[in-house]
Formats: sequence, structure tokens, C-alpha cells
Amino acid sequence: MRIAIFGATGTIGRQVVRQALAAGHEVTALTRNPANMTESHERLHVIAGDVTDPIAVDRAVAGQDACIVTLGDGRKGVVRAAGTRTVIDAMERQGVKRLIVQSTLGAGDSHGNLNFLWKYVLFGMLLRKAMADHNTQEGYVRTSNLDWTIVRPSAFTDGPRTDAYKRDFGPDAKDLTLKISRADIAAFLLEQLGSDTYLHRTPGISN
Repeated sequence: MRIAIFGATGTIGRQVVRQALAAGHEVTALTRNPANMTESHERLHVIAGDVTDPIAVDRAVAGQDACIVTLGDGRKGVVRAAGTRTVIDAMERQGVKRLIVQSTLGAGDSHGNLNFLWKYVLFGMLLRKAMADHNTQEGYVRTSNLDWTIVRPSAFTDGPRTDAYKRDFGPDAKDLTLKISRADIAAFLLEQLGSDTYLHRTPGISN
């Protein structure tokens, strides 16, 4: 497939790019600084631009089969929602329907999956702006006319791909470590390209 990846030089995005190329996909990556793209491949096309710039995003989206959003912004809480809104608008203009967005466990109705530390200290205080950004991002996706899936991973680790994590658990599930490898997150995001199992759904993934 032809895939545009937004957030391609982040810790999840790099895994998505690497695994997508290994799977035979043609990848277009939009990044503010192409020098940060560590992958090099004949099927990788890098476009310099900002994810909030409609012109740059239109260039990246045109002719694609799907778009994957893995935007990160630390605790600042600015880029995720704004960038995703720009991607959605471009997809609707360009007639691209399949959108897969990486959000976070704890957003929306998955708040109950968090333990005390994540619920009240991290997302409740230190990362409050980031959580608000994720919730706004999800709202934009849900109200779009696209074929969307929102993926909610727990905290990232540097472990290998295992495919042994829990997925699509209920909002009251408590038997979670609240950790998952970046490689597993990337694999699950790419898995959605060939499946409509989670179409218009928000599966959580965690060990």
C-alpha cells in the first residue's frame, strides 16, 4: 500500500516506517527536519514540512491509500490535535479514506484502565495538557467522515516486538502492566491497514 506517516521521526513513527518498508509498503513521511529521518529506502519518500501546514500535508496525502498519525509533543499539548486536524482536512480534500491514529491509553473512556499514578499524578497533573491534546485529537477523528481507527497504547518501552500483548480490553480492565514496546505498537498500527476489525473503534493495547 501507499502510506503517509505523520510523526515519522518520533520514537513510534520510526518503528512504523521501518516495519512498513519491511512489509513492502511505499511510505511518504512528512517531517520538519528531513535530517532526522534515519531510514533510507527506494520506497521511502521524505517531504519537508510542518504537519500544521495544509499545503505540505496535501502534498504528503495526495495519492495515498492510507494515513497513519503518530504525532508526539511531550507535555506541551499543542501539535497532536492541530496536526491531526490538518491531516483530516487534507484527506477529505484528496479523497483518502483510511486513517489510523495513535492516541494514548487513558484518553476518553479508557481512563478507568489507568492506575493511581497515571490517573492522578501523571495525566492528572504533570501531563494534563498532553491528555487534553489527545482528547481533542480523538474528537476530531471521531467526527470526521473517514474510515478511522484510534489506537490507545499504554506507556512505551524499548523492548522487542512480541505480539503477546492484550488488545481491545474493556474500560474496567485492571490486569495491565501499563507498558508495551514501541515495536508492538507500530506492528498493531500497521495491522489495521489490512483489517476493518477496529473500524470506527478505539482499541487499547498493553501488556
